[in-house]
Amino acid sequence: MKTDIHPEYTESIIRCACGAEFKEKTTKGELNVEICSSCHPFYTGRRQRPSAGGRIERFRRKYGIASDEGDAERESE
Repeated sequence: MKTDIHPEYTESIIRCACGAEFKEKTTKGELNVEICSSCHPFYTGRRQRPSAGGRIERFRRKYGIASDEGDAERESE
């Protein structure tokens, strides 16, 4: 392995927008990230609901088509 060509591998602090901080070894300095394993919905088990004003919802209201939730209720009866 050649000497003096690799970046310095040091311990850095990674800060998330939620306030969590992690210490990791990186070649960069301090890192600021928007989402981490402490606040990501996949890891926390929380689901984010889409807004009701989206294109699909407007289409259903315009043409009188029931939503998926209403269809599922009718099928179970």
